[in-house]
Amino acid sequence: MNTTPTSSLPAALAMFNLTGRVALVTGSGSGIGLALAEGLRSAGARVVLNGRNRDKLQAAADKLRQLPGPSEGVFIQAFDATDGAAVKAGVAEIERNVGPIDILVNNAGMTFRSSLETFPPEQWHNIMRTNLDSAFYVSQAVVPGMMARQAGKIINICSVMSELGRPGTAPYTASKGALKMLTKGMAVDWGPHGIQVNGIGPGYFKTELTEALVNDATFSGWLIGRTPAKRWGQVQDLVGAAVFLSSDASAFVNGHVLYVDGGVTASL
Repeated sequence: MNTTPTSSLPAALAMFNLTGRVALVTGSGSGIGLALAEGLRSAGARVVLNGRNRDKLQAAADKLRQLPGPSEGVFIQAFDATDGAAVKAGVAEIERNVGPIDILVNNAGMTFRSSLETFPPEQWHNIMRTNLDSAFYVSQAVVPGMMARQAGKIINICSVMSELGRPGTAPYTASKGALKMLTKGMAVDWGPHGIQVNGIGPGYFKTELTEALVNDATFSGWLIGRTPAKRWGQVQDLVGAAVFLSSDASAFVNGHVLYVDGGVTASL
């Protein structure tokens, strides 16, 4: 954790210092969400891990507390981000027990692969609730405090699928395309209140959710050949973007989606 007082840092580095700020990261019991929480904590923020499974969150928090930095900088708040009432109650408890939320990372997400013509309607609704509704509910719960303080950072975890399609992923692509446009709409509505709303668009990353694809030699070979960086992403590759978009360094960046994809969206 960065414990160096901001005043003693060179000006360029001080812009990235998150000391004293509270960050809520949804879907942070593992994978990308946990890596982002770890990265924000290393930049000085107090982080609140969120998900539906309290035991999983506790294990993730215990893991973070083993890393350098004060153990009191890690908190958990279990609630279902797709349940508007639960979100409001959870956010109120965070602000009561931890402090005002300065940074929100909407990371909760899921996918389901199937041919579009036989795609189960219940999975369509699950994807939309998890990938899109959750960002709406949590942002709407957090933003009144940010508006009152005339400051705040919201980061929506979009995807290369906010721009591109793949067979069997149309509903996921629809949800992430909608999240990209929700990001822009939030920036337009809330920018006048000192709030920056941006997105991060990960490419293909090695996580427990993509393990089957990583182990699929045909798919992995295709992906590495398709990606200018010639590799899968590692979750740590996303940390710099998250710290930048959470910090004063991005004070004039609003409504932007930063693709961290090894060049996939730049290549035919």
